[in-house]
Amino acid sequence: MEHNFEPLKNDLLLRAAWGQTVERPPMWVMRQAGRYLPEYHEAKGNRDFFECCRDPEVASTITLQPIERYAGLIDAAIIFSDILVIPQAMGMVVEMVDKKGPHFPSPLKSPADGQYGEVLARDVDVAAELGYVYDAITLTRKKLAGQVPLIGFCGAPWTLFCYMVEGGGTKLFAQVKTWIYKYPEESKKLLSKIADICVDHLALQVKAGAQLVMVFDSWAGELGPSSYRQFSEPYLAHIAEKLPAKLKSLGLERVPMTVFPKGAWYALDSACDLGYNVVGMDWLQDAKQAVKIRGDRKTVFQGNADPGVLYGTKDGITAAVQEMVDGFWVGKQGWIANLGHGITPGVHPDNLKFFFEEVHRLTKN
Repeated sequence: MEHNFEPLKNDLLLRAAWGQTVERPPMWVMRQAGRYLPEYHEAKGNRDFFECCRDPEVASTITLQPIERYAGLIDAAIIFSDILVIPQAMGMVVEMVDKKGPHFPSPLKSPADGQYGEVLARDVDVAAELGYVYDAITLTRKKLAGQVPLIGFCGAPWTLFCYMVEGGGTKLFAQVKTWIYKYPEESKKLLSKIADICVDHLALQVKAGAQLVMVFDSWAGELGPSSYRQFSEPYLAHIAEKLPAKLKSLGLERVPMTVFPKGAWYALDSACDLGYNVVGMDWLQDAKQAVKIRGDRKTVFQGNADPGVLYGTKDGITAAVQEMVDGFWVGKQGWIANLGHGITPGVHPDNLKFFFEEVHRLTKN
């Protein structure tokens, strides 16, 4: 089905992501549609988190809230959804537990566990299972009316695998480390399957109207360099390689792709060669050092202020923005301003506004 969307009035993010010279760095922040905004709680009401994701009207309303609040300051919307919709599509139950986060009542215990075989064998019809995500994207694109581009996303195979075996958030990563060191081949089989589903999910988001896609490897930093090269990186590379071909097969144009291997600071050099247009980085990276590592490669960087700076003073926010500008904003290209991870629930929305205003002010011609 062809969609007729209004032409884009602000394409700054897309031009920057393609590596073009731009008049100022585009800006948006991870988790910009969410709990720190009072209007989010109003829109959510007493619905469960995943209920909001599954209701295209609610998801699109929440997606647009930061665009409305920070009009003229923000250069992208990111669809309100969750990385764990993929394990749900694979037949696993995921609940969002208040004040605790995501919970899998029945995680994958071992390759001998019958559930592992079922999940591996399941033929996942992504279009049918995750149709609500694509409906929300199309509806949001229509409501945006070309104001800013819309970003689609997925979780990376390694991060999703962690959730599927740990059963939720964890500090120890004991279960997933047991899997990769005791059952490496079985782990890789599941990671491959997840990677293929990620490709399908991202392609269908583009078909629905997403104009840039991002792969969140939120737990990449839990792996050491050699484990990362085995259990994360090949699957990130697989997505970058297969997605353009998948889009072509659907008669769709390529879109810029972003990868975010959070915490894997040691992998920045190789991340620049993974096939993504943009590499997101967290606050563990030094901006000037990162630019040195990139060298003359065309990779665009996204990030990377510590989200915690938004709890502090205006002077502190200014200093953090100045550090990014001094490090990343070289030759009016190669940088998308962002935080080094998602904005946290207790931040005052006006502090984010000030962050955006300082990026504008400090990068003016």
